[in-house]
Amino acid sequence: MKWQKLSAKRILMMAVGILLIGMCVASYRMSCFGVDPFTCMNLGISGFLHMSFGTWQLIINAFILALVFFTVRRNIGLGTVVNMVFVGYIADFLCWLSLEQLKMPVTLPLRVFLLALGTLFASLGCALYMVADLGIAPYDSVAFIIIKGVGEKMPFRAARILSDVCVMAVGVAFCLMAGNNLWEIIGIGTVINACCNGPLIQFFRGKIEKGLTANP
Repeated sequence: MKWQKLSAKRILMMAVGILLIGMCVASYRMSCFGVDPFTCMNLGISGFLHMSFGTWQLIINAFILALVFFTVRRNIGLGTVVNMVFVGYIADFLCWLSLEQLKMPVTLPLRVFLLALGTLFASLGCALYMVADLGIAPYDSVAFIIIKGVGEKMPFRAARILSDVCVMAVGVAFCLMAGNNLWEIIGIGTVINACCNGPLIQFFRGKIEKGLTANP
């Protein structure tokens, strides 16, 4: 497609997509209705270690990136690095700004709104990020690592479910060991993310790709 030659446009799409993903994580965290599986693990472990979410997410992403480099390095690109560095810190900053500086009262209607907003930002951000085609987040490559490890005998959907279940189990275990509130990291938001994210990403991808081909 002609638009693919416009690297500045692809970089902008990638950047906006990653910003929306960071806003999605912050919205899920402030809603206290649960977060996506990878964030669930990282919040559980960072709380156990008394470390900022952004710093721990950067550390675990660096570890996963090393595995990706030696297994499915074709998935690595500019977007991979930007995602692993900035998503966690964007979420940390927005939570700090909203809850500690602006003292935003998180009422039940606002929590429901944040849950809906997080779901929208998650799917739209991922769609922009994927259409830009500048590499994927380290965790998104885990399913591909599993598929390669079993000799291409497992479909992507099954590999993704397996990785999501495993990281959620780890997050829950560390959250319980730390004595933190389990329902802040896993709940209805986790279920909604798992059920709605795929179809919504596909919907937004189709709209974005159609728009780009119609207006090169």
